[in-house]
Amino acid sequence: MARGSVRTKIFVISMRNAAERRHIFIQGAIPKSMGWDFFDAHEKLHPDLHYDEDKAIIAKGRPLTAGELGCYSSHYALWKKLTEDDADQYLILEDDIMVDWSFIKPLITQDHAESGRDYIRLYYKKPAPARVLETDFICRTTRLIEISGFCFGTQAYVITKNGAQRFMAHTREVVRPIDDQMDRSWVHGIANLAVFPFPVLERSVPSAIGTSRFDEYQIPQRLRLKRFISRNRERANYHILGRHRFSFSK
Repeated sequence: MARGSVRTKIFVISMRNAAERRHIFIQGAIPKSMGWDFFDAHEKLHPDLHYDEDKAIIAKGRPLTAGELGCYSSHYALWKKLTEDDADQYLILEDDIMVDWSFIKPLITQDHAESGRDYIRLYYKKPAPARVLETDFICRTTRLIEISGFCFGTQAYVITKNGAQRFMAHTREVVRPIDDQMDRSWVHGIANLAVFPFPVLERSVPSAIGTSRFDEYQIPQRLRLKRFISRNRERANYHILGRHRFSFSK
């Protein structure tokens, strides 16, 4: 595919009734030449997905909230839409962000599938080990990095059709929040790429999925041993399959 011929669509995940958030996003200096659409966030589990509360407790240490299931379903639905679309890649955003559109505009004209970049996040919430893959990525002083481990957040990312298909294959069984599942590159094999410094920032507004997920949860006695085994297996898999790929320098 010739440079410049790639087709990218932009979707902003937002609750249907989030009028104020939508208004603020629209005011965010979006270039008129860039077409985009709101995508109504799911409030229930997508019909393609399966959620078992006991399996979530074993994998995550707690059940998932209704807001987390809706968030998970929203991203999954957009991946499925991409696989059926004539677009080559999507830029997926959430509605509580501020965007440097001058960086985004050239970013989404590149054919990331052709370059083997199936998933590039533009923001994340937690510092994590990383290595630099490219300097002067898109513009001078910006780097393309690969992250090892958990950094969390689904606020903004570019995903190719191939990336969407691969994520779908590993996410139909819902046992963790969607960002937790996407971070597990050592399991699903999709490189956890990111742009740094971030061209997107999260605004300081209350989370649309609520904060009850941070409440203390007592694991039922019948699941404690399974949770213990699962947690230690996950740690071992990360150290064996994930961290060995990275070498770090000061």
